[in-house]
Amino acid sequence: MTPLNAACVETGMPRKFCREPDALPGLNAMEEGGRTQKTLIVAEAGTSHLGDPVKARELIEAAALAGADCFKTQIVYADEIIHPRTGLVPLPGGDTPLYDMFKSLELTEDFYAGMKEYAESKGLLFLASPFGPRSAECLHRLSPELVKIASPELNYTQLLQTVSSWRLPVLLSCGVSTLSDIEKALSFFDREKTCLLHCVTAYPAPETDYNLKLIQTLGAIFGVGVGLSDHSLDPCLVPLLAVACGACVVEKHFCISRRGEGLDDPIALDAAGFAKMSAAVRRAECLDAETLIAEAEREYSAEKVRRILGDGVKRLAPSEALNYGRTNRSIHALRDIEPGEILSGKNCAVLRTEKILRPGMPPFMLERISGRPARRFIPSGEGVRFEDV
Repeated sequence: MTPLNAACVETGMPRKFCREPDALPGLNAMEEGGRTQKTLIVAEAGTSHLGDPVKARELIEAAALAGADCFKTQIVYADEIIHPRTGLVPLPGGDTPLYDMFKSLELTEDFYAGMKEYAESKGLLFLASPFGPRSAECLHRLSPELVKIASPELNYTQLLQTVSSWRLPVLLSCGVSTLSDIEKALSFFDREKTCLLHCVTAYPAPETDYNLKLIQTLGAIFGVGVGLSDHSLDPCLVPLLAVACGACVVEKHFCISRRGEGLDDPIALDAAGFAKMSAAVRRAECLDAETLIAEAEREYSAEKVRRILGDGVKRLAPSEALNYGRTNRSIHALRDIEPGEILSGKNCAVLRTEKILRPGMPPFMLERISGRPARRFIPSGEGVRFEDV
């Protein structure tokens, strides 16, 4: 067993995330005497490529040079994420007609295949998030080594069932979720191949909302590796403290310029910022938690560090609490449904609600209500509620 894989056993990190040193350049074993954990650094480019293959290659090259181990994107098809009547969604760049934006980002499978091939040619692991059946099929045909489920899809039982059938290692982001939500999602997967990503679903997320001791809490409760998906703005503060708490993965949004037109560019790190974070994480791996926390206290103040570390009790963070039940999935009417009309996957879908529409029943209820008549009129886009059936 190499030192790197031995470290994975000690930290509870899923073995599949523990790469042999020659399998992925940059993931070499730590020297003896330092921290034993090796952190997987993920550059989340999302849709920052805007469908331009040249920009996609530029992002991949920049991520590799900035110290990323893994390049991540998102496979977007608008109709499996939100309803056309979702309206304007508040994002870092301002209120955005998100359905239209998603439609403009629908790309061919060849585009993603090209990204995967180029990322791997640069020594990066390729990672993507699917958001529904079509994107999941696309991703599966690309033969990925691992897959990520984003926080809003943590309760999307149909998607979890599909992805779990692949028997691949999976990163489960658990922003805007409860312990019960996490437990239900984990029930679909082999825990030896699963890593939770602690996350705060706010853009940007305040550093003091992170409650990073949750990394230890979640690992102890569920017996899985735990990492961080970070939406805060400081390149180093939250990632370093997450490493001190035992994070085995650090993911940060990545872009060429924070003035770009990508949906997440305003809260992402550019190449210089990401390189700074990567170097800081690699240094942090060689230090013990006490030293890391003391250094952070000297630079940022003991009070701020105390608030960021939190108490390790799982609760919705203040900045994400109002998103619960809206950014995650529920059952919505695809079109106007008349009283007496039979409910099915043809007139209902599992979608994110966002701010304007009303939430519906949880996704697992779709199979249970299929074949039953609507009790009353359900407007297009609105959530299908128990009293509607």
